[in-house]
Amino acid sequence: MAGEGAIARKHLAAIARIDGVEVVSLAGGNAADTEALAAEHGIAHWSLDLAQCLARPGVDAAVLTTPTQMHAAQAIQVLRAGKHVLVEIPMADNLADSRELVQVADETGLTAMVCHTRRFNPSHQWVRNRLVAGELTLQHLVVETFFFRRENTNALGKPRTWTDHLLWHHACHSVDLFQYQTGETADRVSALQGPIHPELGIAMDMSIAMTTPSGAVCSLALSFNNDGPLGTFFRYICDNGTYIARYDDLVDGGENPIDVSQVDVSMDGIELQDREFFAAIDEGREPNASVAQCLDAMITLDRLEQTL
Repeated sequence: MAGEGAIARKHLAAIARIDGVEVVSLAGGNAADTEALAAEHGIAHWSLDLAQCLARPGVDAAVLTTPTQMHAAQAIQVLRAGKHVLVEIPMADNLADSRELVQVADETGLTAMVCHTRRFNPSHQWVRNRLVAGELTLQHLVVETFFFRRENTNALGKPRTWTDHLLWHHACHSVDLFQYQTGETADRVSALQGPIHPELGIAMDMSIAMTTPSGAVCSLALSFNNDGPLGTFFRYICDNGTYIARYDDLVDGGENPIDVSQVDVSMDGIELQDREFFAAIDEGREPNASVAQCLDAMITLDRLEQTL
């Protein structure tokens, strides 16, 4: 495991529920936090040097939960070291680095997967199953991604050493999901952004619109200025019903709960995603959300950036 922040904790909790997988080393960026997290989860070895962790006995794969700007270079480092890699979303913060990572994954033949968790949340799986079966046709996906990030802190309220990004991180979830659920690449895209924050150097508000060749529409609103419920909420407006997904939970348009407990072996999207990574390694196959499969989302993000 690389990373000692909030998302690393979610992966560690998920992996603890997966038989046959053991975290034997933790690579971090802050010594005190890394040591504390390793002790909390009984991880025998920790270091601030990723290469040292990769060289430890018994290491077959790495899960990267490090700052966005490090993802591509570290994922390539892991692959070059002969290890499989699961990298947190996004695989990179630009298209060129994304293409390089996909190329290295192809050259090494190792399992390389991105944490496009929305593909695995039971709520989105439930909708996808009906889309694939022809029971629903998606007409409009309306997404709200709202956080309060006027100060550079993480989900645990601790100061960040890096700056998050609405387009290359948070929009990446929804761009990939829209194209995954429709089975199409958006043919028309546009984006608008608000003022650049004087200290963080990023836009704090953004609006994105996409359509597919078949006519499905996606409207995505993103903000780091929202003072209210935080997170990402998806409204699927279909020809045969409306459904609202809130991470692993799903309700219909009237807010009536839909039972998604039998969709998969867990109700935790992160756990299901991590299970897919380890299963793909064991079975020698391409995982759902491989870096190659997710390159289309990065291409669309690059097109969106060009419209700003």
